[in-house]
Amino acid sequence: MNFFIRILSIFSIFTIVTFSTQSFAAKPLSIKFIEDVIAGDRIYSHYIVMCSNGSQRDLSAWDNRSIWCEGKGSKTRCNKKQLKTAKNACERK
Repeated sequence: MNFFIRILSIFSIFTIVTFSTQSFAAKPLSIKFIEDVIAGDRIYSHYIVMCSNGSQRDLSAWDNRSIWCEGKGSKTRCNKKQLKTAKNACERK
């Protein structure tokens, strides 16, 4: 019985630590359109993400908002979903 309680305690502590570190990650609070930008023969939309840690991150939407990328005018670290890209941008340091 004592062994079972000890294992349960260790598992509980591990679970609490795991969930608490996930809750401290910065999350997007709002996404604001800034402007449409012409880059050569391509047009992208520039957005700013406000993160829960107080930081602001740039997002670029390409191909009529079908591809979302981190950074202004960047085509690296892209995703098809706006919210997923915003989350990744806020979590990045």
